[in-house]
Amino acid sequence: MEETHDNRETQVTEIDRKTLTREYKQTPRPAGIFRVRNIALRRSLVGSSLNLPGIINRHRFQLQSGLHADRELQRHWNELGPQNFAFEVLDDLTLKKEPSYDPTDDLCALLEMWIEKLAASGESFYGRADKER
Repeated sequence: MEETHDNRETQVTEIDRKTLTREYKQTPRPAGIFRVRNIALRRSLVGSSLNLPGIINRHRFQLQSGLHADRELQRHWNELGPQNFAFEVLDDLTLKKEPSYDPTDDLCALLEMWIEKLAASGESFYGRADKER
């Protein structure tokens, strides 16, 4: 009798997991502008994404693994250590609910605004991470 109970629990757990997975996939991710900031050198990698948590996690993982595409950023990470870097969301983009809405132009405009703002404050940049999805 206990086997039947265990099977039902497994089935319920499987159904719950599928429901949670579907809900997660349907939940919109925060879109906007991010940066990986080298605090010691006042230098940043700035980019836009439709999935801010995902892109920040990707950059962090690549740097920790020694696999980042920007070799200079990777070299600085290796030399200065992770304590000299910050991963930041600079701006969130509220996505319109219109089916035909394409946020590309809005993300580009926000990105250019942030680059101008940061450059005016004396920030220098690594190769840009434009339009990372």
